[in-house]
Amino acid sequence: MAVKIRLARHGAKKRPYYRIVVADARSPRDGKFIEEVGRYNPCATPAMVKFDLEKVDQWIKNGAQPTDTVARLLKNARENA
Repeated sequence: MAVKIRLARHGAKKRPYYRIVVADARSPRDGKFIEEVGRYNPCATPAMVKFDLEKVDQWIKNGAQPTDTVARLLKNARENA
């Protein structure tokens, strides 16, 4: 089973809000997920990014692959932490 760490979109039209979730790569973007590991709000000033880094590290250790966007957000979160 291919597992990805990716964004799931929520919020209203033109006001996106994302949950960072661990999901099967075959499931839809906003569909079923295994676990929520963070949140991302690009509309806030400055953009709000919160990760549970322990959960993220555990999932990556178990073989989950972050998407390009999540990998960039993770890198920035680790630099600022």
